[in-house]
Amino acid sequence: MNFMKRNKFYLLLIMMICICWGCKSKNMNTVTNEEAESTIVENSNDIKTNDNESKEESTEESAVKLSDFINPEGNTLFTRFITPKGYKRVEAAEGSFAHFIGNYNLEPDGTPVYYFDKREKAGNGHAAVFSMEVAEEDLQQCADSIMRIYAEYLYKSGKQDKISFTFVDGFVCDYEHWRQGYRVKFSNDKPYWEQSTNPDSGEETFKKYLRIVFAYSSTLSMEKESRPVDISEIQVGDIFIKGGSPGHVVMVADICENEAGEKAFLLAQGFMPAQSFHIIKNPAHSEDPWYYEGEIKYPLRTQNYTFDEGSLKRLDYLE
Repeated sequence: MNFMKRNKFYLLLIMMICICWGCKSKNMNTVTNEEAESTIVENSNDIKTNDNESKEESTEESAVKLSDFINPEGNTLFTRFITPKGYKRVEAAEGSFAHFIGNYNLEPDGTPVYYFDKREKAGNGHAAVFSMEVAEEDLQQCADSIMRIYAEYLYKSGKQDKISFTFVDGFVCDYEHWRQGYRVKFSNDKPYWEQSTNPDSGEETFKKYLRIVFAYSSTLSMEKESRPVDISEIQVGDIFIKGGSPGHVVMVADICENEAGEKAFLLAQGFMPAQSFHIIKNPAHSEDPWYYEGEIKYPLRTQNYTFDEGSLKRLDYLE
């Protein structure tokens, strides 16, 4: 009997120990779960904080609107585009190329870009469209649009003797020959001048001259007619160019400056297929079309093309 009592006593003692250990384990698990929950809450708070910071940054970006830089009533670059806060437009001397571009007529605000065949270009990558004629053929593309606006400036400012462009093969096609009645002929694919009509300096003759230039010139020839410039010296009419087939080129159309001398500028382009010459947006901040000197890094990403370092150049067309 004593033996059985001792056994029952030991069995009861073992059961009490197990129950106590089980309670202790449960308490340990409870603490672990509470710690885990606390960690999740802390992480959640961190995430919320980051979300709030992102929202604040997003709010700052969204606070800038395209309407802050556009006067829809303006019909030229100078009257349509508002300079960024703290910047003033660089004064353009009357009669200069910058003055000509700044006063070039624009299509009404909101006008889409059209291809040469009157189809509307998809997307919303432009901020304004120039009132520049695009013939109903696929000729006036990127380099051609820039050659045209330079030629129009020289033609309308009485400097017609300076209008001259080079074909890809190196042939110099100057307007002076053309208006004297000479025309470009080809022998074994080599161009040469031949007088074949009466002298004429009329607008239709000028347009026919541009057509032959567009047909045989490109970014390849344009790049050879330019020289590198530093971003600190940028001016209206300068270009970012990559010569090739295809290559691409965009032109500086307007410039403003802050008190520190830092510049901001607008870029204009034609493209392919032939289409309206237009001011492009800045993909870095699509609601603000200005490109800022301090932001320029290479490769430089523009609306439709990326340019490498050394691509900023100045054309020789006005010399």
